Amino acid sequence: MSYFAGQYDVIVIGAGHAGIEAALASARLGARTAVFTVNLDWVGNMPCNPSIGGTSKGHLVREIDALGGEMGKAADKYCLQSRMLNLGKGPAVHSLRAQIDRRAYSAGMKHTLELQEQLDIRQGEIVDLQQDKDGLWHCVTRLEAEFIAKAVILATGTFLGGRVYIGDVSYESGPDGMFPANALSTALRQLKVPLRRFKTGTPARVNRRSVRLDGLEVQHGDAHTVPFSFETEVPPENKVVCHITYTNERTKQVILDNLHRSPMYSGKIEGKGPRYCPSFEDKIVRFADKERHQLFIEPCGQDTEELYLQGLSSSLPEEVQLAFIHTIPGLEEAQVMRTAYAIEYDCVDPTALKATLEFHDLPGLYGAGQFNGSSGYEEAAAQGLIAGINAARKVQGQEELVLDRGSSYIGTLIDDLVTKGCTDPYRMMTSRSEYRLVLRQDNADSRLTPIGYRVGLISEERYQRFLQKQALISAERERVEQLSVPLSETLQKILADNGTAPLQRGCKLAELLRRPQLGYAVLTPVDPERPDLPAAVFEQVEIAIKYEGYIKKQEAQIKELRRIEAKQIPENIDYASLKGLRLEAVEKLAAIRPQNLGQASRISGVNPADITALNIILESRKDG
Repeated sequence: MSYFAGQYDVIVIGAGHAGIEAALASARLGARTAVFTVNLDWVGNMPCNPSIGGTSKGHLVREIDALGGEMGKAADKYCLQSRMLNLGKGPAVHSLRAQIDRRAYSAGMKHTLELQEQLDIRQGEIVDLQQDKDGLWHCVTRLEAEFIAKAVILATGTFLGGRVYIGDVSYESGPDGMFPANALSTALRQLKVPLRRFKTGTPARVNRRSVRLDGLEVQHGDAHTVPFSFETEVPPENKVVCHITYTNERTKQVILDNLHRSPMYSGKIEGKGPRYCPSFEDKIVRFADKERHQLFIEPCGQDTEELYLQGLSSSLPEEVQLAFIHTIPGLEEAQVMRTAYAIEYDCVDPTALKATLEFHDLPGLYGAGQFNGSSGYEEAAAQGLIAGINAARKVQGQEELVLDRGSSYIGTLIDDLVTKGCTDPYRMMTSRSEYRLVLRQDNADSRLTPIGYRVGLISEERYQRFLQKQALISAERERVEQLSVPLSETLQKILADNGTAPLQRGCKLAELLRRPQLGYAVLTPVDPERPDLPAAVFEQVEIAIKYEGYIKKQEAQIKELRRIEAKQIPENIDYASLKGLRLEAVEKLAAIRPQNLGQASRISGVNPADITALNIILESRKDG
């Protein structure tokens, strides 16, 4: 028999990366919030890899920060090594990635939650979830404490119905040996939440003193590091180095000889694994012609000798893992501290959610993170932030926040999930965005900080600093557009040294910056009166000038997107009664329940003719 233990505006179930952002956002917006976790010592745990960011994921972290989230600040604080990826390509795909001290990050995030006003943090497993006739949600813990809330956010990660697989061995478990959340799966099925099974995995960890790092390729951090957070004033310091090694034919042969012992290939694992982060045995099968695979050996923290073997995820038996690890240069005598494993878990079909991340059929219930079918800490945190904002705003009677595809990678991520769904764990990539030249990581603040300020997560002080930065960018842009650079031997030498055509006469500084081979750095001798401004200001101006034509084209496309998305579709519309729609379109529209014409146009199985017919119907209803 449960007892009444308290009432909140918002309850968050799970304190991983999604739960942290959800709880902090909700509480910071003034909603009385509680966050529950099965173990307080694993708040913000990194069970997969000890890093934050990476290709496109760095964009998400900067967007989280620009909106007022926490991940970027914590990543900067607990950074071990920082690198900007894809610098050999255009700015649209530059992405920040940092090695993180995983235990320090976890402890720091726990402390942040503990200090947050309006937020209670509790160790407790939620085993039952029900909604009463008044729309309130009742959450019951394993200790039979009953908490009531106006809104609940499910941020269960890989705990929900978790089962670990290592060869022939399988057992119920959450990540890193934690308890799974089985009872909550049962409760969600009783609520008719459409659950399915996904799978992910993680590599072994080894003891540094058993690894021969001498002779391996060393990977240093960047000489000039860039923080994730727009508020971090001192760039992170590189405290460690990583190493690179390679598998070989012997490694491959061990895998092939034991492939039948992999639960992935024996049929024991039913859940669908991540397409873009396969297990090592899957890589061996899929890329059979490759003689070797690159591996990164990365520290897990400053106060531990544990090393992470990035690229070596596996669910093979423990003795097989030891055998193939010991074939790899530098790892011949490696002592494995944690065995690699695969974990299967329950998650929701995200098409059951609105773009606010609230369930269509369960008002006040939200999903975030891996529960929604995504993979990755950054994707989880982004969804947690939006779910937390929207749950708080809903209980306060305010309009909820929806980010569209033209605003952010966060908007793209959520739209992909709720509109297209996913058949395997969803991973953000730059190629998923049609507008990636506009949605760069460097301008996340200009795109999203005004929204964060309007919502209430950006302080007045931070917003004024943001406005000052924008004014500096505008003034510098005007300066270079107007500044004339006379023809001179110095200028011609700069042009020749950088492989670009000489000039016949002087020109504006902006014209020089438009040339791909030139930038602020090399033009310093012909720009002696350049103002002393932050590097970020020069970066913004140079990118805006160099890619002006392309940016304008994408901005026009975004404007058209928003014109179409302004045409709202009534939530209670009966598609079956509408004339002119094909049967497949009716079925898909009824299942997804798009909120506007733009979202409807992105549903698989709904073609342009269906959209035209639907638009005519909506216009006729409006006129009528």
